[in-house]
Amino acid sequence: MKIKQGYKVRDIAGENVVIMQGKAGADMTRIITFNDSALLLWNELLGRDFGVEDAVRVLTDNYDVDTAVAERDARAWIERLAECKLVE
Repeated sequence: MKIKQGYKVRDIAGENVVIMQGKAGADMTRIITFNDSALLLWNELLGRDFGVEDAVRVLTDNYDVDTAVAERDARAWIERLAECKLVE
């Protein structure tokens, strides 16, 4: 899978907010925010094909976390991106 083009993360009032570039980005009825680990995953995986194992590797390389916990969190992050239609 791949993060869809046209989305950017911006710091708005101290929150990492995903926005759509252009006119479609003006709809603020659905705001998606990232914590630090979700933002790390976004930045590391943006612009390339990735799978759960890639997200797990990013988490385990950057945090002192068990592989099973990293996999659970990576799957949850990917599922949330899919729910919000941010991946293709």
